[in-house]
Amino acid sequence: MTTTVYARVESPLGELLLVGEATADGTGGVRLRSLSVPGQKGGVAVQDGWRYAPEAFTDVARQLEAYFAGHSTRFDVPLAEGVGTEFQRRVWAVLESIPYGSTVSYGEVAAQVGASGAGVRAVGTAIGRNPLLVVRPCHRVIGADGALRGYAGGLERKKLLLGIEGGAGRSEP
Repeated sequence: MTTTVYARVESPLGELLLVGEATADGTGGVRLRSLSVPGQKGGVAVQDGWRYAPEAFTDVARQLEAYFAGHSTRFDVPLAEGVGTEFQRRVWAVLESIPYGSTVSYGEVAAQVGASGAGVRAVGTAIGRNPLLVVRPCHRVIGADGALRGYAGGLERKKLLLGIEGGAGRSEP
């Protein structure tokens, strides 16, 4: 049995809402289910029955702080299982493989999951439904022409994240 816990963390993107799953007895740690920003398209909102537990997210908050300060290039956070469709999980696995400071195009992601051509739209939709902004780096996916395209948290935040990583330009995976 799990319970949903949440915390809010300040960041250069605004107040982040962290949502996770914890074992009822608290012994299994927390698995991150969502990280969203204010005004995010499709972002979550705190629900009745969720427990405010900032202490459960101490390690995640520390890793986020190090990332935003430019001291960390990756996250080591336990993630909730069973989130998303099988196709979304395949797309999200590609996102997790994009190196810090690098960018790839939507078409390149589509090719990696075997959904090239018209499948690029489906890939864009899957990326847009990524519930773990920043931690699962969907901000590293850009248009084939190098332009910033769609980001559930807003293009200004995408630009800021790429700036932190020094990856505003185009590079191969």
